[in-house]
Amino acid sequence: MSDKPAASRSPSLSFETLKKLSFTHSGIYLCLLIVWLVPGLAIYESIFGFIHGIGWILIVLLILLALRARVVGLRTGVAVGVLGGLAPFFGSYEFVREGRRREAAKSLTPETDSRN
Repeated sequence: MSDKPAASRSPSLSFETLKKLSFTHSGIYLCLLIVWLVPGLAIYESIFGFIHGIGWILIVLLILLALRARVVGLRTGVAVGVLGGLAPFFGSYEFVREGRRREAAKSLTPETDSRN
């Protein structure tokens, strides 16, 4: 029997995981745009189009869960969920912006000394 609690064995819905998924979705969409522009790649257009559509549906569901758990902000949620169907680059860009805002907020808060 494991000493770990059940919650630690379940996958987490972290900001970094969602950011990586968003960038992956943007990469798939970029591939879709490339094969769309090149004549004779209709089969790849269908494949990447399907992956983009299913990926967008999944990431929207994850973003809704993340919004509910307050893992991401509303602005990032809207960029990924609403604008992501047309161009997932909006969501990836917003993840970068929110990450920078979080880093700036961390640097502004004073570190607490654990020795006191």
